[in-house]
Amino acid sequence: MGTFRQAVEGKAFAIAAELTVQKESTADDVLRQAEDLAGLADGIQVTDNPYAWVQMSALAASALLIGEGFDPVPIMTCRDRNRVALKSDLMGLQAMGVENVMLMRGHRVPKDHSVPASTVFDLTGQELIALAASVDDGFFIGTGAKLFRPGPRWQAESLVRRHTAGARFLQTQLCFNMEILERYMKRFVAAGLDRDYSILISLSPLPSASTASWIREHLSDSRIPRDIIARLENAPDPEAEGITICAELMQQISEVPGVSGVNLMTTGDPAALRATIQASGLRD
Repeated sequence: MGTFRQAVEGKAFAIAAELTVQKESTADDVLRQAEDLAGLADGIQVTDNPYAWVQMSALAASALLIGEGFDPVPIMTCRDRNRVALKSDLMGLQAMGVENVMLMRGHRVPKDHSVPASTVFDLTGQELIALAASVDDGFFIGTGAKLFRPGPRWQAESLVRRHTAGARFLQTQLCFNMEILERYMKRFVAAGLDRDYSILISLSPLPSASTASWIREHLSDSRIPRDIIARLENAPDPEAEGITICAELMQQISEVPGVSGVNLMTTGDPAALRATIQASGLRD
């Protein structure tokens, strides 16, 4: 299928998918999921302890993936490691032959979190991007973008600065709101940002209305309309409905000018990502 970078920068609609990685995950778990996504996903993303939950490191999972011929996209944030540790990990990724990195500042560890960990933030997200570019100017660097309703004077100064630092693709927060997405993309293209960045829109096959409501409440940047939650509430099989909703939105997003593809975020069931891609009809 080629590389993740070729897919994202190419003319076809790109699909990335996240691994489900947990405390109990083994090398066999990681490789089994990757094999299930082979031929369906252009890149396999590995998260960096999301919500400050402890899991297998993105570095280790990437080593397993690249050893079996997959194209990993490890995510790194500034929350848990200082610049020494971050640079060390980037050098390790470079040595393994990993070509893609998704870099973000990250969120603070919640005060009432079950793991009493400190928040580091030795670097900003922009500084982490510049650090990665200094380690290997061949890295295909991604960074986060927030979908919202920008005004006519929006110039996206932060995105411009991060592109100057070395970022080349964007990945948004979860967005099920097509009106917000289409309005954002019109300004994105009008500002000429599509010449600097490829952009992936994040979706997920939500398994239930309660999951959707939790995300909407606790991840304030997410964009999940109430009608989506209502569809899940009223569905006789919420998990199947979540896959259908996600597949429908993938089809709609594939028609939005300026969008390069989607990133499918896991909610804990790796089989749901495969089913969603197949249901979308975007992969033969």
